[in-house]
Amino acid sequence: MTAQLWSRRTVLGGAAGSAALLITSCASKQAKATAAALPPAQPGGARVMIIRHAEKPSGSGGPQGIDVNGSPDSHSLTVRGWTRAGALVELFAPATGSPREGLARPTAVYAAGGSGGEGTRPRETAEPVAERLGKTVLTTYAKGGESALAAEVARRTEPTLISWQHEEIPALAAAFGVAAPQKWPDDRFDVVWVLTPAGSGWTFAQVPQLLLAGDSAEPIK
Repeated sequence: MTAQLWSRRTVLGGAAGSAALLITSCASKQAKATAAALPPAQPGGARVMIIRHAEKPSGSGGPQGIDVNGSPDSHSLTVRGWTRAGALVELFAPATGSPREGLARPTAVYAAGGSGGEGTRPRETAEPVAERLGKTVLTTYAKGGESALAAEVARRTEPTLISWQHEEIPALAAAFGVAAPQKWPDDRFDVVWVLTPAGSGWTFAQVPQLLLAGDSAEPIK
């Protein structure tokens, strides 16, 4: 099947575009360097669910990335990634009933901003869920802005979904003050990190997605 057959309708049933915020690499490095010195984000009473963007091109002759119109794009998800993005809709916003135990239906969806391809995959991953919810993906913060994002989300009183780059997810969790794994493995796209308010802090848990063949039930260690 050619990439051209993967139309906007076939891949995710339509996805809204989202605004991008340019964050320079110097600003990103500075944000990472100062994140540990900032006080952890204090909970406002709502669960926070963090996912890595869905599958991407391997860069070694594997599946190519394609955009929502089916055109080749190295910054976009692969076909399997688009399939996961669609499956996440029923995980977080099922048409009937409630989300799986440990999760919650989000009322706000955040994804990494950026320009020049930066943040494209996190936004593509989040857009189908946001569309089901009737929401716009919020892209105020880009990679390197994890502390500011955590501070904003922590003030919310309703569940939040965040789609982010895997290299920076540990920094995002640290900005909430939780003890989470220090590295997100390159080959894991299939787990949700869940932060739940507990007193003046947060509890940390991992919920396996178990959406596609090959997904693992094991947490990230």
